[in-house]
Amino acid sequence: MAIAIDQRIANELSVAPTSVKAAVTLLDEGSTVPFIARYRKEATGGLTDEQLRTLEERLAYLRDLEDRRKTILESVSEQGKLTDELAAQIQDADTKARLEDLYLPYKPKRRTKAQIAREAGLEPLADALWHDPTLDPEQTAAGYVNPEVDINDLTSALNGARAILTERFSEDADVIGQLRERMWSRGRLVSTVRDGKEADGKKFSDYFDFAQGFDKLPSHRVLAMLRGEKEEVLSLTLEPGETEEDVAAYEAIIASHFGIHDQGRAADKWLAKCVSWAWKTRIIVKLGVDVRMRLWNKAEDEAVAVFAGNLRDLLLAAPAGQHVVMGLDPAYRTGVKVAVVDATGKVVDTAAVFPHQPQNQWDKALATLATLAQKHDVDLIAIGNGTASRETDKLAAELVKALPAAKLKKIMISEAGASVYSASAYASRELPSLDVSLRGAVSIARRLQDPLAELVKIDPKHIGVGQYQHDLTDAKLTRSLDAVVEDCVNAVGVDLNTASVPLLARVSGISESIAGNIVAWRDENGKFPDRKTLLKVPRLGPKAFEQAAGFLRVPQGTNPLDTSAVHPEAYPVVERILAATGGGIETVIGNSAKLQSLKPADFADETFGVPTVSDILLELDKPGRDPRPEFTTASFADGVEKMSDLKPGMILEGVVTNVAAFGAFVDVGVHQDGLVHISAMANTFISDPRQVAKPGDVVKVKVQSVELERKRISLTMRLDEPEPDQRPAGKPQQRSREGQPQRRQGRGNPNDGRQRGSSSGGAMAEALRRAGLTD
Repeated sequence: MAIAIDQRIANELSVAPTSVKAAVTLLDEGSTVPFIARYRKEATGGLTDEQLRTLEERLAYLRDLEDRRKTILESVSEQGKLTDELAAQIQDADTKARLEDLYLPYKPKRRTKAQIAREAGLEPLADALWHDPTLDPEQTAAGYVNPEVDINDLTSALNGARAILTERFSEDADVIGQLRERMWSRGRLVSTVRDGKEADGKKFSDYFDFAQGFDKLPSHRVLAMLRGEKEEVLSLTLEPGETEEDVAAYEAIIASHFGIHDQGRAADKWLAKCVSWAWKTRIIVKLGVDVRMRLWNKAEDEAVAVFAGNLRDLLLAAPAGQHVVMGLDPAYRTGVKVAVVDATGKVVDTAAVFPHQPQNQWDKALATLATLAQKHDVDLIAIGNGTASRETDKLAAELVKALPAAKLKKIMISEAGASVYSASAYASRELPSLDVSLRGAVSIARRLQDPLAELVKIDPKHIGVGQYQHDLTDAKLTRSLDAVVEDCVNAVGVDLNTASVPLLARVSGISESIAGNIVAWRDENGKFPDRKTLLKVPRLGPKAFEQAAGFLRVPQGTNPLDTSAVHPEAYPVVERILAATGGGIETVIGNSAKLQSLKPADFADETFGVPTVSDILLELDKPGRDPRPEFTTASFADGVEKMSDLKPGMILEGVVTNVAAFGAFVDVGVHQDGLVHISAMANTFISDPRQVAKPGDVVKVKVQSVELERKRISLTMRLDEPEPDQRPAGKPQQRSREGQPQRRQGRGNPNDGRQRGSSSGGAMAEALRRAGLTD
């Protein structure tokens, strides 16, 4: 009997069914994941936002499964073929694949050879030979020759019987499921270059003669090979096994399942040929489609997870905070656009300088930047990492040296999506007096001050921290990235009186239209004095207030609690705490000693349990605390400014610019990011680079090798590891334990031929673009 959805999800998450049931009820009532995770811990038993996201995804899948199950049961019943046994199997099917396997024999389809054979009266012949192999096939078939139904001879009769058995063998749910799992665990994907495509497809050279097991293939390799196939450079073959014996085993499994054995009986060889025919013409084709889809889905899921993880790290990167920032949006011919924003993000000055070719006004540009820096007391310089970023970084370095008293710091900033923002309707409303070309510089400067507040103005897909994102299903990617943005915004909290419409629209319970109403009310009436005033905003009702209030902050408002993450519904708990301590809110907030002496259980009741009270006490200790790390910058080594300055063995400090499934890209200050392969990220085995590093981290790395012509820098985070030419004999470099690819002779290239670099799409996006693997 099928397990109820709530129970099944509870089993998968290893949590109580009551927790799942409560979460499902809250989701169905319109509550958001951030709200449930933060303010309904008693109901859900403390399910985290990650668990709730998984629950939400599985709930949608299992409900779709139930709808499909109902449709299939109705279809088979209408055909008059629904037996008790089949109904039980359909009810017990726990995946869509299993459900479709069971439905396949009953699924309406085009008129097949098997159907034609049955109409010609050949099914008794097929059944007779299958159930009694002692019968002679030709002698038995003689009784079924019938020219009136186009069965003119023995061959036609036996071919018709074979078609019936082939369909029967290839539509058995149990055997297909067994063979599918065998092929997944024992088969491999083989890639070869198409004739004459060696030169044009050089970017795919690592896959010209490549093979690796399906269950060992990492997502980036699958996506790379599928891209190569799409561009008609590679030919992909899905092999069920590496040897003839492996392949023969599949036919043996089919024969055994249907009780077919070669015992020297008259029909044994004919039945064996039917099995072989079914395998070669139907089953292997179906399994190939299934395995290819499974490969794609697995690779896509992993790629989406990489994108989502990197986006989360980027959004939660340390904000520089309230500093005066000069944003530089580099370009050659059209010049470097300059925008200076004050500590609040307000634009106070703009300019355009032309230090690069063809104008080459280097000194004039330097003078202009120096004047702006001194005029506005600039603290930080944010440089977009797109075209001409390397040369502009040199310009900024000269500016820093020219103004030592200013103690300027320069930071390279990803400008991915800046052009999208610049031309957006929101940018036109936000910066109406600025030319489109200057808005990008403003965005770059503000990203340094507060990455989260600025990046929410851009569609997450355009932020450029994914791999092969243009090959991914748009709906799946959007759903995942939107969830990440929502979680990040609500984890940090939003200033109700300064937040933009895009930022407010990511707050739990607030739609874009309501966010617009909030800003319109604020523009007309001034700052919100407290949270409860939100209820005066048009179309913001009690439900939206419930969902949003705890994530909105009102600094310097009439109620000190409105600066915290304590939800207004829990203010009575704070009143009980104040009564117990005998002081006012001002004497309690931030008083760690007093708060730590309190026992949460003393203030819990039927509505607010110990988990909520514990959260309240933590908030009172550090109200409105920001979960993001402190802002730091890497100190690049003096005298190391270009790739040719790098030498193997150098230990440098750098900033992680991006993380992929195969490693991390690190900026060490030479205008070209280096790659730390996953096998060189830690002294112990890791399966995910993000276990060790994430975008924005300041890390120490050692230079392993430098290829100037190919613009490749190989780095390691295992600082005690000797250089390749110094490694003792018999001590090979440690590699990742991931399943290694194999060529027909020998191993594949562990670096997968990836280029490194910085660009408008981030370091990894540039690497993939140079390799021809991004759009």
